[in-house]
Amino acid sequence: MKTFLILVLAGIALPAAADTLKVVDGDTLKLNGTTYRLNGIDAPEHGQKCGDWPCGKEATAHLAELASDKSVQCDPITTDGYGRTIATCYADGTDLGAAMVSSGHAWAFVKYSKAYVDQQAQAKQARLGVWQGVYQTPWDYRAQRWKVAEQKAPEGCPIKGNISRNGKIYHAPWSPWYSRTKVSEARGERWFCSEAEAIRAGWRAPRWGG
Repeated sequence: MKTFLILVLAGIALPAAADTLKVVDGDTLKLNGTTYRLNGIDAPEHGQKCGDWPCGKEATAHLAELASDKSVQCDPITTDGYGRTIATCYADGTDLGAAMVSSGHAWAFVKYSKAYVDQQAQAKQARLGVWQGVYQTPWDYRAQRWKVAEQKAPEGCPIKGNISRNGKIYHAPWSPWYSRTKVSEARGERWFCSEAEAIRAGWRAPRWGG
């Protein structure tokens, strides 16, 4: 599989003529300052593995490849509690959500939308990507990580608000850097009980750089 190109600490940068585009992870991109969560799909978290396969990193890279050197357009549907716009996004007319599910780099997020159940059935039958084996879904992966982390966190609030040269960044329990991130309240760092709480306080989610 061809992987994409330029990795930077602030995300995966994609060349674009007029638009500023970054792929955040396998189901999220930032276009001209707006963060879009692709409707109807849930990709593996960036640090998630499917057996020995780094499916989370591959999902991020595959979405970057799909959008590379393309004209990307997003049609907003609604917003979520994390300041993101839920949208159907297209790269030169190709539905990115459909392409991610069709290739097995994401699950159809049927809890919220049945837009890509047909594509998922085809990918499953062909044993593509996440359908090569029996792997944990990203929503179960997040729930499991959360359950373990909240048992050790102060007041059961497991999200770590870190301050670095890149600004105020929060790490949920499924972040690949979670175990290495320390919270120093003396430096103004803090714990959060939800991503929405962290965002309201001025922290942002990480942007993966590989």
